[in-house]
Amino acid sequence: MKTGSFKISPAPLTYEAIELILGNNLQLELSEESISLIEKSKDYLDRKIAESTSPLYGITTGFGALCDIEISKDDLSKLQENLVLSHACSIGPEVPHEVVRLMLLLKAHALSKGHSAVQLATVQRILDLFNHQIIPVVCEQGSLGASGDLAPLAMLFLPLLGHGEVWHEGIKKPSAEVLSTLGWEPVRLEAKEGLALLNGTQFMSSYAVITLLKSFQLVRHSDVIGALSLDAFDGLIEPFLENIHILRPHEGQIVTARNFRNLLTGSELMAQGKTHIQDPYSFRCIPQVHGAVKDAVNYIAKVVETEINSVTDNPTVFPDEDKIVSGGNFHGEPLALSLDFLAIALSELGSISERRTYRLISGERGLPEFLVANPGLNSGFMIPQYAAASIVSQNKQLCTPASVDSIPSSNEQEDHVSMGANAATKALRVADNVLRILAIELYNSAQALEFRRPKQTSPLLEDFVAQYRTRVDFVTEDTLMYEGINSTIRFLETGRFVSF
Repeated sequence: MKTGSFKISPAPLTYEAIELILGNNLQLELSEESISLIEKSKDYLDRKIAESTSPLYGITTGFGALCDIEISKDDLSKLQENLVLSHACSIGPEVPHEVVRLMLLLKAHALSKGHSAVQLATVQRILDLFNHQIIPVVCEQGSLGASGDLAPLAMLFLPLLGHGEVWHEGIKKPSAEVLSTLGWEPVRLEAKEGLALLNGTQFMSSYAVITLLKSFQLVRHSDVIGALSLDAFDGLIEPFLENIHILRPHEGQIVTARNFRNLLTGSELMAQGKTHIQDPYSFRCIPQVHGAVKDAVNYIAKVVETEINSVTDNPTVFPDEDKIVSGGNFHGEPLALSLDFLAIALSELGSISERRTYRLISGERGLPEFLVANPGLNSGFMIPQYAAASIVSQNKQLCTPASVDSIPSSNEQEDHVSMGANAATKALRVADNVLRILAIELYNSAQALEFRRPKQTSPLLEDFVAQYRTRVDFVTEDTLMYEGINSTIRFLETGRFVSF
């Protein structure tokens, strides 16, 4: 890999590589190995079509319930173009640009494995869109997550044909206009190519990856903010001691307790004498709740990593075995179940966070009601807790599983579907909501800490709070609280954080 570029090859993609590519706007190139594999599978399919006297699904036949209708060899290109045009019917809100770019990357990676029999020029054009920051307009709704993500992937690849719209240089434009400006001819799809582009789980997978990248941050934020809240609440360290967790050795639970011990090392507040012998569950059971979420996120991350390194279109071409196999790798059940699980797990981080926020403003353990010096005249931090409670409630609604539903389609040919696309879009909304809930907790815990002065929390957390205070001020009297909340959200998205 040279500076500024990343080679697409059959080698597995990792989360670290994806973050590197997206975060640094690296250019994508095809490796020599992938070029060879792509050309090999395409040459094999061309020979097979020329020699075959039997119908080949989706190649010389119609699609779905129309699979028994054979298509003339003269119409194979038109068949693939019609497939993209007719399936491009995703609607609703636009998909975030970072998700769309990842869809391009993941599809190019899947095609690079040489089991899809597409033209090299088609894959290269996908990379051209990515490298030139041309973002196809794709909408959230329309995929059943079963024959792959048909509708959104059709929208994604309309620009290859000169149709649809794209974002380019910050402006939404007709694709044909952008192609003309760049001197690019539309791609003429050949046999199977439309099916290879539209079958696949790259819509679900891209949402899953983006949500997981956020989740990796959220589980870290929740420990740092939870530790600050624990100390500001004058909580106890005993529930985080190693010996109790060895007796129930879930990995995430052990890791969480260790994180809290490290984060709170050297805290004057934690070392002071306590008059209470127990904390509420929202503090005492942090290792059990945060830990279970960590374990869930780690499990889901393994499922999604397997998915993004898989071939999920159909039919699948095996040149070395002289086989073209029609199967069901496009079915989104692994992702649907995992994304529902991810939303549920993340929502628990938000749920327990809101309860800690409530305890901080409740006037317990020497803290003033609503965390202001003059409550009554000032409402202080009363209403941020309302906002957190509202978002927690919304998350509960969003966590209704999508994967338990199935509505048959294509005249019952596709008689069980995953609804994984709906699980995907919901999970990302939950992750974004949890960030807001944690931001509200941080806003409160940093405020509460000031009422414990001159005693200090740990050096690690004091440094964290000092960084936070460069962005968000202590509240002395009623002010525009939404500004503080939004600044806290931005701090969590971009701020500097402690190592522990």
